[in-house]
Amino acid sequence: MSNRVDRGVSTSSTEGLQAFGEKHVTKGLGRITEGIMMRGKGSYVEYDNGRRMLDFTCGIGVTNLGHCHPKVSQAAADQCMNIVHAQCSIAFHEPYLRLIEKLLPMMPHPSLDSFFFWNSGTEVVEAAIKMARTVTGRQNVICMQGGYHGRTYGAMGVTRSKTVYSEGFFPVMGGVFVIPFPFWHQFGLPPSTPTSTLVTQSLYQLELLLAQQTSPRDTAAIIIEPVLGEGGYVPAPPEFLRGLREVCDKHGIMLIVDEVQSGFARTGKNFFIEYSGVKPDILLMAKGLANGFPLSGVVSRKEITDKLAPGSMGGTYAGNAVACAAAVAVADAMKEENILANVNTRSTELFDALHALQKDPALAQHILDVRGQGLMVCVEFASPAGPGAQHDPARGLQTPKGLASRVAKRCIEKGMLILTTSAYEVVRFIPPLNISAEDMRKGTEIFAMAVIEVVNEG
Repeated sequence: MSNRVDRGVSTSSTEGLQAFGEKHVTKGLGRITEGIMMRGKGSYVEYDNGRRMLDFTCGIGVTNLGHCHPKVSQAAADQCMNIVHAQCSIAFHEPYLRLIEKLLPMMPHPSLDSFFFWNSGTEVVEAAIKMARTVTGRQNVICMQGGYHGRTYGAMGVTRSKTVYSEGFFPVMGGVFVIPFPFWHQFGLPPSTPTSTLVTQSLYQLELLLAQQTSPRDTAAIIIEPVLGEGGYVPAPPEFLRGLREVCDKHGIMLIVDEVQSGFARTGKNFFIEYSGVKPDILLMAKGLANGFPLSGVVSRKEITDKLAPGSMGGTYAGNAVACAAAVAVADAMKEENILANVNTRSTELFDALHALQKDPALAQHILDVRGQGLMVCVEFASPAGPGAQHDPARGLQTPKGLASRVAKRCIEKGMLILTTSAYEVVRFIPPLNISAEDMRKGTEIFAMAVIEVVNEG
């Protein structure tokens, strides 16, 4: 590595560069591993010390086609030699329009025909809130308890998964109201509670909210992740999504469906909302859209977006040409490589392995739930000291504390990157969508060994 100098400090080695980063990178960023990630290929990454790791994080659901997919990387490289930055407020560029051509047939409803590309998931949340308020002439937004939508100002206001994202930053955006997601934890009910009961309770709370806190005439939108991400990988029941659609239609409220993490085949369909047949007014996407190149999208109906004033949307780097070219290649590769079929096959293998672990008599009392859809899957462990533990019917007094983070750390020690999520004890699986049967088996075996070891340690 060539010598680097910063104010007289040499960083000629990766060890020096690591120390340099620890000194100069803001503490507000957290990391789950030490060392410098140098390269990635397929389902694996390699660190500066030569350690090769199986990656079950995909950069939090971003490199869905694996690291450095040759078709995607080549498309980006070729675009770099054509034009890199064709600013969206100056002119169209070809990759932007070609990407729309590719995405139109993938949309969960044919009415979704108007696109704006930005850089990140949090930015399209901001755009969606602006659109909903402008088009309806209303102010308020209803979000879900446990939902995560980003860390910029408006997105932070509708994020209710963990307090760490807004702690110390108040006041956040006003006009935000919250209802419980149909998840047993949020009602203090046991995991065995029927889905119909949870859905009924959530929809009742929505109707109560509209009667007591934000009247329909003041409510611009309901925003929902159809699969809670940071809230614990909880899929929304189809009847709940249909109930939201009915309420929105009745009152002229816009339904914003945030598929930033669950979109692009992650759950076994192009978008999770397809399982319910519900039509979004605004659909949000990012993460897997360009397989690592920063790109996001907000999609709506032309009849809605035609009401926006030119210039009300935009951004210096919005819809970057290189990122759009990469996303075109992603769309092609997903079709050519039959990614949806692989997701559903590997999903069955993953669920089978996790359910087998859950049925192990030595582990059963410690594993509360195995849930998710496609390759967006999690394991929730019991806890003796979770949020509101004294009121929690699923409290696990015999379960070791901090099981999720300890298991994730042990997996990393064994050569696999994996993440926790939510305020509860949850480990999430986000492997590449084109992962092989061999690597899926390897990953589940590492996880099983980690769980057994940590539980036995107490």
